[in-house]
Amino acid sequence: MLLPLLALLACGTPKSGDSTAALPASDTSGSDTASERGDSAAQDTAPPDSAAPDSPDTATPDTDTAADTAPTDTGPVTWRSVLYPSDWTPAFTDPTGAFLHDLSYAGYHASEAALPVVMGPLFEVTDFGADASGATDATAAIQAAIDAASAAGGGVVHLPAGTYRCDDVLVVRHDGVVLRGDGPTATFLRFTRTSGMSDRAHLTFQGSLREGGDVPAARDFVARSTVVEVADASSLTVGQEVHVGWTITEAFVADHGMTDTWVSFTGQWKPFFRRTITAIDTSVTPPRVTLDVPVRYAGKVRDGASLRPVSGYLTEVGVEQLAVTTVATWSEAWALNRSHAVLLDGVKDGWVRDLASYAPADAPDLLRDHLASGGLKVMNSRRVTIADTTMEEAQNRGGGGNGYLFEVSRSNEVLTVDSTARNGRHNFIQNWDFGTSGCVWLRTRSEGGRSYLGDWDPVGYPSYSEYHHSLAMANLVDQSYASDGWQGVNRQGESSGAGHSAAENIFWNTTGGGYLRSLQYGLGYVIGTDAMDLHTDPAAWDWNNSGEGTAPEDWVEGVDAAATLDPPSLFEDQLARRLAAAR
Repeated sequence: MLLPLLALLACGTPKSGDSTAALPASDTSGSDTASERGDSAAQDTAPPDSAAPDSPDTATPDTDTAADTAPTDTGPVTWRSVLYPSDWTPAFTDPTGAFLHDLSYAGYHASEAALPVVMGPLFEVTDFGADASGATDATAAIQAAIDAASAAGGGVVHLPAGTYRCDDVLVVRHDGVVLRGDGPTATFLRFTRTSGMSDRAHLTFQGSLREGGDVPAARDFVARSTVVEVADASSLTVGQEVHVGWTITEAFVADHGMTDTWVSFTGQWKPFFRRTITAIDTSVTPPRVTLDVPVRYAGKVRDGASLRPVSGYLTEVGVEQLAVTTVATWSEAWALNRSHAVLLDGVKDGWVRDLASYAPADAPDLLRDHLASGGLKVMNSRRVTIADTTMEEAQNRGGGGNGYLFEVSRSNEVLTVDSTARNGRHNFIQNWDFGTSGCVWLRTRSEGGRSYLGDWDPVGYPSYSEYHHSLAMANLVDQSYASDGWQGVNRQGESSGAGHSAAENIFWNTTGGGYLRSLQYGLGYVIGTDAMDLHTDPAAWDWNNSGEGTAPEDWVEGVDAAATLDPPSLFEDQLARRLAAAR
């Protein structure tokens, strides 16, 4: 499905009214084992234009001002967030300092272009000897077709209807290569290898990222800015890919109250933001470098904030219109850790479309399982779209990073849209290390999340989609359904010291009746819910003290009023505004 470009919504300024007739007031009423980790940013106080409210009292808006227009014969009363007025711009900040990031840049080519339909050249895997009956191993034949497309400078590797058994892994390393089936009910890829598959994927799109020399920032930069001032711009060029980041210094760790928690990363430089240079002004001192997407957090010279040129992204690649399975015997599945069906690593402007997991009827020990461990993972990437995709039924849902159906790690501006995850450990998850921001989950559906203590555990316990690791910032869960739940909390020492997992993320129009826990560093946002079991009080007791260091209480508006939230999708409305402004 292509994203609709919504017309700009011209809704009236919120006006006051009886609070009982407008919005309800704020309702502030599973973590993994410490051994769990995934595959192998902030300031002391917010800058003046992005300062967090001083107290929970100011973090929750007065619902008297949130109603939009009086009832009419044309439909129900609608309301707008006070942080998203009808004349909103990306610079808007309310009097308390609260604001919503512009998250419209997510997806393939920043969602400024539709996903392509690549016409060719075509490389039929059956022409290379692939058996479409599933009786014999097709790995070598499919890889030969991939290599031929690569040698031709790109093309479509076509898998006609049938079942293709792959006893080994497949790898794409060249720009412009697309794997396409005849639909997820017609083309089936059955991966069978289990030996040596921990920390590996069965189908990998593999970039080869290489960072250049450090270009130090000359001054601190602030969130929502597209400009970084550097000491010397002579090594930079317009159109160049760069990583923007800083070192996880002891001071940075202490600022966040994470001393003795973020121990896995201290002293390491991290690429928080993956960007393209759009302009360089050397007529001023210090030189000013303009980026294609705003930075999401303040960077400090104190922490070695800098730009690093980067090359080697794999571009214009995709997988579409097929189904995958990795099921194994029960014991084989539970011997794996962090094994995925599909991995995009170091990809820019790529996509996954119309992909599904499936259960082969003759799999050993099979009840209804689709995946031995993980489903789809995107890491070290930017501007990727995952659309109309379903991942479900993981066998191994124990500790150690298993049962993650849709995983994002160290990536920016990944858009997951119109996609469903069922019966994993963490159905949708941001995981491992710093550096995930600007990602959007739009119209996603999460059901049946459940964790198990081991292969012997017949009951397990509820588990949720979540921000899982260190300071995922400025991401958006938009118009999404979760009957199990979503959360972003201080995970303390779990997962090798995840600590504060979330900062300045938005839950917008969240429905499904599941558990919604937002205990974010600085300030997070919950705007429009429907029957969710909402938890936002940092002082509320839980066994892991997940609210520690997360005051003030996150911003909450429109509890049980999601159905009348205007606009229903924040991402689509922000995108329409940005595209209109660019005309």
